[in-house]
Amino acid sequence: MNITKDTAVTLVYKITQAGTDKLLESGTTAYLHGGYGNLFPKAEAALEGQAVGHAMQIDLAAADAYGERDEALVRTIDKSEFPPGVKVGGQLQGPGPHGPVLYNVLKIKGPEVHLDGNHRFAGENVRFAAVVKAVRAATAQEIAHGHVHGAHGHQH
Repeated sequence: MNITKDTAVTLVYKITQAGTDKLLESGTTAYLHGGYGNLFPKAEAALEGQAVGHAMQIDLAAADAYGERDEALVRTIDKSEFPPGVKVGGQLQGPGPHGPVLYNVLKIKGPEVHLDGNHRFAGENVRFAAVVKAVRAATAQEIAHGHVHGAHGHQH
C-alpha cells in the first residue's frame, strides 16, 4: 500500500540540526497522512505516494519545521501567580497573543518565574530523515479524530 490521503503511516525518524550531526530528536511515530497537521507539511508532501521501506530526508527552514522564535511568547510572571507544584522544566498553560499557549518553565529566580511558549527547537533549521515502517488504511474513527490511534499514535 502506498501513502495517500487517509492512510496511517508509521515512521522511524531522526531530526538533526541542519548542517550538523547534532541530534535534536529521534524515535518512532505514527501519523495520519493527508493534511491533518500531524507532520511537517513539506515532509508529508515528500512522503506522498511512497511505500514501506522508503527512506527520505529533507532540510527544513525553521518556518517549515518548529517555527521561528516569537519573543512575544517569552514571559516573566510574579511567583505569586505561579501554580504550586510546577517546577523548572515543567509546563503550564496560560494566555498568549493569539489564544492559550503551553509555556515551559525556564527558571524561578527570586520573586519571578521565567516562561517560554516557543517550541524548544523554534528558530532551528532542521534535517528530517525517516524510513517508512508501515502503511495502512486509517479507521473511520482516526479520520474523524484527525490522528492515528494505537501504537506510536494517540491513546484515548
